[in-house]
Amino acid sequence: MLKIKNIALDTAPDNTVILARDCSVYRAEEFAALKKIEVMGNAKKLLASLIISDDPSVVADDELGVANPAFRRLGLQNGAMVEIAQAAPPASLEAVRKKIAGAEMSAGEIAAIINDIAAFRYSPMEVAAFLVSTANFMTTDEVLALTRAMTESGARFKWDKPIIVDKHCIGGIPGNRTSMIVAPIAAAHGLFMPKTSSRAITSPAGTADTMEVLARVDLTMEEMRNVVESENSCLVWGGHVNLSPADDVLISVERPLRIDTREQMVASILSKKIAAGSTHLVIDIPVGPSAKVRSRAEAIRLRKLFEFIGDQIGLILDVVFTDGSQPVGNGIGPALEARDVMAVLRNAPEAPVDLRARALFLAGRVLEFDPELRGGAGRARAEELLDTGAALAKMETIIAAQGETCVSSELGDIAEEITADQDGVVMRMDCFRLGRIARLAGAPMDKGAGIDLLKKVGDKVVKGAPLYRIHSCFKSDFDFASKMAAADHGVTILSQAPPASENSQ
Repeated sequence: MLKIKNIALDTAPDNTVILARDCSVYRAEEFAALKKIEVMGNAKKLLASLIISDDPSVVADDELGVANPAFRRLGLQNGAMVEIAQAAPPASLEAVRKKIAGAEMSAGEIAAIINDIAAFRYSPMEVAAFLVSTANFMTTDEVLALTRAMTESGARFKWDKPIIVDKHCIGGIPGNRTSMIVAPIAAAHGLFMPKTSSRAITSPAGTADTMEVLARVDLTMEEMRNVVESENSCLVWGGHVNLSPADDVLISVERPLRIDTREQMVASILSKKIAAGSTHLVIDIPVGPSAKVRSRAEAIRLRKLFEFIGDQIGLILDVVFTDGSQPVGNGIGPALEARDVMAVLRNAPEAPVDLRARALFLAGRVLEFDPELRGGAGRARAEELLDTGAALAKMETIIAAQGETCVSSELGDIAEEITADQDGVVMRMDCFRLGRIARLAGAPMDKGAGIDLLKKVGDKVVKGAPLYRIHSCFKSDFDFASKMAAADHGVTILSQAPPASENSQ
């Protein structure tokens, strides 16, 4: 047997282990060509990718190096004894090959694939094969089976309440942090809203990244339950409570490949909501020229798929379309977006009007799930809770219950203003490009990095006037972002507004 040694390498999402070429227990040559090996110890098993090392300072001849993700999942201490063995390819790969050939997969085949993915039995290449095969075409029965399999692949919450509400935006619009306003409004009204959110992968901030500026988000399942039962809500990182874990593996491969089909999106979102115990859900689909969904016809097709799957799994949905033509609020990046959220909750004069209006609209739709509230009264009730300070008070108690954050919220002090190159009117803002620039600036890794928007669509500008300010914490990040903004700052300025008929299309 070999002694395990934790190696401080982040190989997420892969499980990776390191074997010495001169290993005294196993012949390394027998394993060198393998894609996967099986690690076994103390009744635990783990499939992992293997690296052979020629450096005895990395692993000794009687050790197995285990990178951080695999070490955490194996759950053993440094020095624990393990065996290794050649790992057979997952049997479920035959169903992936079947799908590549154009056949429809059964519910059982999909469940086997998702179970293997959740157990990290697939390499990234094999996950990519599954994603590409299903991106080409999925039947509604396959989408339903995928949603159910992903729901069952991890932990699930059950709450002793008849109505558990939630709200989810499909993404793609920078600054759209409405969940951090909707959740305390719903909780202040008395509704249960256990909000689990993701961290950003290719965007400049996820709700979990932004909430982390204000409070801890890496709660355990028990801690999350305690917060929700005391405060009616929480805003936590879903990846830490093991809800639909196969989805996290799929996303890690989807995003670099830019695969984001509506079928996979629906299964991803709804599986996590069911796993969190939700019974009623508002889905926000922003529609705009640089958003994920770019036409009303496309939005309607997506809504119908959400509604079909929701009906089959017993989730009551309210799917709404919102303006996706420009970023929401004034900030792009965790600290800047947290600033905007708290300004809205405090009813501050500088609070972004568009973020407040959108959050109240969505909160009103969530409150309409309350059978005790008269039909059509949700929006007015949401505004009342915000205006009276009840929503702010609830957010403050949620923050206190989740615990003090350990991350800095200081804005990056390396800054530059991007200016208008002509007089005119701001006509368009490229959500995708502005998000890219904010991410190059260092967001969300650096909470204080991002873009502070100084102009929005419809604003008049003069040549040389600032459009937005880039904030970075590191010079190299700043240089990357500044270079991209210089090539194309993502803001379209026209010398005069087009006719009303053109402007309204």
